[in-house]
Amino acid sequence: MLRGITLLLLFQLAGEVISRLFALPVPGPVIGMALLFAALAWRGGTDEGLRSTAANLLQHLSLLFVPAGVGVMLHLHRIASEWRPIVAALVVSTFLTITVTGLVLRALHVHEDPQS
Repeated sequence: MLRGITLLLLFQLAGEVISRLFALPVPGPVIGMALLFAALAWRGGTDEGLRSTAANLLQHLSLLFVPAGVGVMLHLHRIASEWRPIVAALVVSTFLTITVTGLVLRALHVHEDPQS
């Protein structure tokens, strides 16, 4: 498990370094995740150590939402005063996500091989 956590943290560190070195507007962990995906795709999959580490982290994923919940409670007065833009952003982004997903699905379905 230590090897898997080390691998995850190294990719996150690499993403942080790339993000800060090139002053990219993308967070370092996102870049690190893309690098990890590329490495795993190049290798052809994960090994058992990384798979078990990821499974253990996913079992405790709910703990990662505690800081976000505390932040919401801490800034509840601000959310109450700015609820209209928040609701508008949520509605618009949800609509756009559903629309884009539908269009991509339609485009992929049209280009699907009829033989399969």
